[in-house]
Amino acid sequence: LPINAVENDGFRKLIKVLDPRYELPGRKHFSVTALPRLYAERSEQLEQELQNVAYFASTSDMWSSRTSEPYLSLTIHFIDKDWKLQSKCLQTAYFPEDHTGEVIAPGMVEALASWGLSEERQVCITTDSGSNMLKAASLNHWTRLQCFGHRLHSAIEKVGKDKRVERAIGVCKNVVSAFSFSWKKKRDLATAQEEFNLPKHKLTTESPTRWGSRQKMVSRVIEQHKAISQVLAADKKTRHLVPTWQDMDVLESVNEALKPLLEFTDSLSGETYVSVSYLKPVLHLFRTEVLKHSDDDTQLTKDIKAMVMDYLDEKYDDDGTDSLLDMASLVDPRFKTHYIKPDKIETIKTRAVSEIMNMEEDQGPSTSQASHQTEEEEAEGEAAAALPAKKQRKTLGSLFKKLCPSNTGLTYMQTVEGELENYLMAPDADSETEPLDWWKMHEKTFPRVSKLAQQYLCIPATSSPSERIFSTGGNIVTCHRAALKPETVDRLVFLARNL
Repeated sequence: LPINAVENDGFRKLIKVLDPRYELPGRKHFSVTALPRLYAERSEQLEQELQNVAYFASTSDMWSSRTSEPYLSLTIHFIDKDWKLQSKCLQTAYFPEDHTGEVIAPGMVEALASWGLSEERQVCITTDSGSNMLKAASLNHWTRLQCFGHRLHSAIEKVGKDKRVERAIGVCKNVVSAFSFSWKKKRDLATAQEEFNLPKHKLTTESPTRWGSRQKMVSRVIEQHKAISQVLAADKKTRHLVPTWQDMDVLESVNEALKPLLEFTDSLSGETYVSVSYLKPVLHLFRTEVLKHSDDDTQLTKDIKAMVMDYLDEKYDDDGTDSLLDMASLVDPRFKTHYIKPDKIETIKTRAVSEIMNMEEDQGPSTSQASHQTEEEEAEGEAAAALPAKKQRKTLGSLFKKLCPSNTGLTYMQTVEGELENYLMAPDADSETEPLDWWKMHEKTFPRVSKLAQQYLCIPATSSPSERIFSTGGNIVTCHRAALKPETVDRLVFLARNL
């Protein structure tokens, strides 16, 4: 709500009813004092929180406000020490420069640096297929994952270029438009729905920027076909809009092929649970079941399924993307190596061992294999050595310590390889198990592999977090608040997303 809501008479009366003793401050107090102070406090808390983040993923995108002012949004995602997936909006920066990759690239680097985040700690950035975002990620040499939602949306749009589908979709849009601008037809539709005992659903309008909206439009027209036909046929001005049986056959073929895909897009768009490790299994499921030809399918349905699957295979056939998804599947206790190509399993295992060892070099030895003391421990040891030695009674365990050598004779690489093999041989987690809960329980059993899980399982499968910032910004920069300054927009979006 706008800040001047606190000066609304009705709101002030409500506060008086809740607590007559409370004196509600005016608009100026909130805009000049309260909100800036809250923003400063939350920013400081988040900055301290980010200091402990070892690895993170991000999403970023450009959007324009209602007043056509351009903004660059940036969100980051990481797994905290309690194995909870965190999603934070870092900024919604005013971006009046040209929206080229060459300009966006340093802008994203500066945004990370302003929060004390190193590029080396970024595992991956998830973006849509915009050429400027692709170029920016390439110039920064960042690993990039293409948004699954955008890819699936593009595949469905490709299907729409078929002449038969294009005509049927056009008829569908005209039907929806006829009901959208006529309250009489909406009234008659409700009457017809009762007559045919149909669900009292409104028709759905396609939105080019909303994933799956076309499919929802088609599905709703099929559901309400009888009622729609009766209402349109009753008016000679709209009689020509009644879908023919050929149009309905095409729409039903499209619906049969694409309807199951919507569930996967919605499921992979979450921010509070692991999604990236699902991509490999989902693509496998598409290939073997969802988009597999059935004997009951029409020829058009078969063609659509093949077209979508070929498009997805082409886009996810990149070696870099395939290896990234393989690593994410490997550290998911539900999937491990099940969806990795057999000839790539050893390569992925070797990469996992190498990355674990590099982590140890970057972060220092882990508690499980540390052999060097910290400066404080060395100082305490020297201080203890200066004191007179106190004779202690030997324990039975100390005798075994002398008899059993502490060095197992294994190199550190062999130790890491052994831990990885033990993890892979452990029973798979149930498909309904939340992988982060599993890792919280088994972190001490597989301490090195768990670090790799924290690194890869934080990656979002879609760029939905950035898309949600657009929605938040749209709710803030309304036609009644079109004069908000960019820094105020950034502050309000930050608080709306991070409180």
